[in-house]
Amino acid sequence: MIKYVALQIFVRIDKSRFPPPLMGEGKGGGDLELKNELQHIAKILRKRPTDAEKIMWRYLRGKRLEGFKFRRQEPIGNYVADFVCYEKRIIVEVDGGQHCREKDSERDIWFEGQGFKVLRFWNNEVLKNIQGVWEVIRKHCSSHPPLTPPIKGGAESRQKVKDSKGT
Repeated sequence: MIKYVALQIFVRIDKSRFPPPLMGEGKGGGDLELKNELQHIAKILRKRPTDAEKIMWRYLRGKRLEGFKFRRQEPIGNYVADFVCYEKRIIVEVDGGQHCREKDSERDIWFEGQGFKVLRFWNNEVLKNIQGVWEVIRKHCSSHPPLTPPIKGGAESRQKVKDSKGT
């Protein structure tokens, strides 16, 4: 059980452990090993869900939430998200007492930078008020337009284009 808790605390892999092969060697590089390791961790997490994750999955699986498809324990970047709806770019995280707000904040910022909206719920919220939690997720899925990652350069590059056109 200790190993499982350690896996679930923060699933972020240090890419420096997987250096790319020297030029012309290997079959693709360290990113392939990183991806395989994340997939392995996600598989373990899917096999050993918490009670709150089991309940949440009952409500999200099989397009039960107004036809939106969710995946569970899905590797995204260097992280494993508890639940994700790619169509609406929404990630649902179910947190127990072992979560660290600082690390969760770091994950959320990264996910938001990739165009996702992160909804976080405590285990006890899911266990004691699943209908309320489900309603919050439903409202976000129904009203939330899919986010797109920010444009590189942002407003400054749009202004430069506008200025170059002379308008």
